[in-house]
Amino acid sequence: MSGAISVHHGEFGRAALYDLNKSIITHAHREAHLVFYIDGSPASVTVRDDMVVTNRKYGAAISPWQPHSFDLINPDETCLCLVLYIKPIWFLENTKFAQHAISFGESKIEITKSISEWIARLTSLLMDNETSELFDGFLFETTRLCYEQSWARKSQNKQQTNHLYKCVDFRVRRSLRLMQESFSGDMDADMEMDRIAKRAGLSRPHFFKLFKKQIGITPNLYLSTLRTEQAIEDLMTTNKSVTDISFDLGFSSQASFTRFFSSNVGIPPSDYRRVAHVV
Repeated sequence: MSGAISVHHGEFGRAALYDLNKSIITHAHREAHLVFYIDGSPASVTVRDDMVVTNRKYGAAISPWQPHSFDLINPDETCLCLVLYIKPIWFLENTKFAQHAISFGESKIEITKSISEWIARLTSLLMDNETSELFDGFLFETTRLCYEQSWARKSQNKQQTNHLYKCVDFRVRRSLRLMQESFSGDMDADMEMDRIAKRAGLSRPHFFKLFKKQIGITPNLYLSTLRTEQAIEDLMTTNKSVTDISFDLGFSSQASFTRFFSSNVGIPPSDYRRVAHVV
């Protein structure tokens, strides 16, 4: 079974060492995301239509809200990987690129000597599973090098255009608010989407088309992200049982919640709670 060796939460976001033996379905994060191979079976990370094989030569970079999935190259082996989730506001506050939110120019990151050294330092701290004042600095340098490399072959104008905020239709903005208010409800998913589309003033087909065009992911994927984030928040900050968390998030049973969490995060919620801590 897939498991977590260590998970650190902090102002930067979170960093984890996962030992995975199964795929992770298409999902998304509001954070920027870096995936690095450490040992075992190489894996493929599909970012939209691009597939990156993560091994000793390459890692994968995923911008906030980009749909992506994870698959093992050798299903009979596990993949030990370093996975980083970087909060855009944290990167913004710590980088010289102050006018830009974090977004990667390319999904494939070459593991240069410098990047490899920072990965090794982060992995060592996670393996020790101890709080260190060095952690934020190590993570920032890793992210900065990957960010700069991802844009090295892009023009500055294209980089700036990529970072401009989109003007989101007011009906999509309304649907985002409605989802934020109702993602933990126990209503059937299809009925919930019908209700949100109606309250946003759109037909269901028009709602799905407009939402994906402007946000970049489907409404269902957005709702799954909200549920995953709330589940992690509850596991980290409350004493609620996994069963209570599952019912609070609208799942019919703990088993269905565990399947959902494992498919989106890679490990069961009980394992996540056991190893995760704030640095």
